[in-house]
Order: sequence, then structure tokens, then C-alpha cells
Amino acid sequence: MALLKRQWFMLISAVSAMLSVAAFPLKVLSTQANPGLDEVREQMNILQALVLGFVQGMTEFLPISSSAHLKVVPVALGWGDPGVAFTAIIQLGSIVAVLWYFWGDMTQIIKGATKAIAQKDYESQDLRLFLGIILGTLPIVVFGLLIKRFIPDYDNSPLRSLAAIAIASIVMSLLLGLAEKLGKRQRDFEHLTLKDGLWMGLAQALALIPGVSRSGSTITGGLFMNLERETAARFSFLLGIPAITLAGLVELKDFLEVGVSPIGIVPMVVGVISSGVFSYIAIAGLIQFLKTRSTLVFIWYRLAFGAAILSAIGAGLLKNS
Repeated sequence: MALLKRQWFMLISAVSAMLSVAAFPLKVLSTQANPGLDEVREQMNILQALVLGFVQGMTEFLPISSSAHLKVVPVALGWGDPGVAFTAIIQLGSIVAVLWYFWGDMTQIIKGATKAIAQKDYESQDLRLFLGIILGTLPIVVFGLLIKRFIPDYDNSPLRSLAAIAIASIVMSLLLGLAEKLGKRQRDFEHLTLKDGLWMGLAQALALIPGVSRSGSTITGGLFMNLERETAARFSFLLGIPAITLAGLVELKDFLEVGVSPIGIVPMVVGVISSGVFSYIAIAGLIQFLKTRSTLVFIWYRLAFGAAILSAIGAGLLKNS
């Protein structure tokens, strides 16, 4: 209980820090004319990277969509869309965090699966989990490749517009609410099957639509499959390791080929570190949270988030870009 309180205290403190940043007169700093202008701009980039790393870390593993928040928050702060490449790069921090948190689980699964194959023990739970993660990764890889092949400008498609993200957030909040109501939450981590990996993998593929949330879609799918909330979250995070890693490495390769000059190496490193720290906090906090509580807070948050975006667009406060 003490650990949980500390984790959520850190989360609240981080949110407070972010709000303070939002209130900081960024535009004034960016337009000062003096010999130190380049230095100020570099500091601004670092500050923005720190905030965006926080946003990435806190939303990648909570069921509220990191892509949606990384699109909306910087636009709302007047920074503009950071772009798909930058958001994918700072995912590397999230990758490190999830590997760090689940290192024991992963080594156990790999060792257990290797031993089961050697002994031809095809009923091994570790082997089923290992194959389930592989099988569950295939849908998002296949659909991702199909999108790259047939929709080359997908990153700039209407699906990445603020209105589309808002609608996706509202729809997913309703689906999560339905899963909470209908799911029986009868199966724990020891009763996962190969079929669970496939179904959750199909749910994970929905995250290719901006605003859906990889964590949100997989936890929702897990609840529909009658998994306990904590089990659904743990399996969601383990299943996400290959998908998040592949996406981050592919974008890193593309980013390095273009060069880091538009953003700068220092802000990029700051963003990755910030993302890693807050990702770890989010993972640990959510798993502890779901042991005793429902996802109701995230359902209402996503509903309010989507409604707020649509309202801001309708009022002309945000441009639907």
C-alpha cells in the first residue's frame, strides 16, 4: 500500500509539473531577440522533449492512447504536431522500461519454453505463453505492413486528425465500459492459452488507428475474454514488447537516415530518458491499481478527453489537423 501511494504521488507530482510547464510563457521566450537566442531555442527544445517524454511514458501503458496525447498536448500548447518519427523514437524509453519491469517474467518464459521444447512438454504454461506472444504479435505486424504497402501516406491521413482521434477515444471508452460490465474476470495469469494470444493480438492491431490505444484495446480484449484485470494488463504489456520494440527500431532507422539536426541529439536523449522513467511509473502503478480497482476512471477520462477535443474544434480553439 505504501508503494502504491508513493507511485501515485509521483504521478500526481509529474502532472503538476506538466501543468506548470503549460502555463510557462513559452512564446515570449521563443521570440526574444538577443545574442543568446539559439541557446534559448535549444533549452526550449529540451523542455518540450522532457514534457513529451512525460506524455509518452504516462500514456503508453495506461489505456488512454499515447498517440492521441502526443498529438493533442503539443498542439494545445502551441508547439505543433511533433511528428510520427519523434513520437516513435521516444518510445525507446518505454521499451527499456517495460523490459526492465518484466525482465524476470520474460527470462522465466524463455527458459521455460526452451526447456519444454527440449523435453517435448507441449503442455507447458511457459511454452503456451511464449507461443501466444509470438502469435499475438503477428496481426499488428501483418496489418502494419499492409498499411505501409497500400497506404504510403497513412501518417498524414485523416485518421490522424484531432477529430478522428477524439472519436476513437470515445468509442474505445464505451467498449472498455462494456467489457467491464460483461467480463467475468475469472481467469488469472496461470490460465492463459494460445487462443488468448491470438485474440489479444487482433485487439492490439486496432492500435494502428491513432487514438485507439494499444494498452486500451488489449486490456479491453482481455476483459472480454474473462481475464482478471491485472492479468489482462500484465499480458497486454508482455504482448506489447515485440510490437513496441519493432516500431521503435524501424522509426529509429528511418530517423537516423534523415538525420537528427531538425530536433537535435540532446533533446532526443532527454525525451527518451523522460519517457523511460515515466513509463516505468505508469506500468507499476497501473498493475497495482488494477489489483483492487476497476478501469472506470480511464473510461470516464477517455470519454471526457474525446468530448473536450470535439468541443474545442467546434469552438475554433483547436484546428482539426
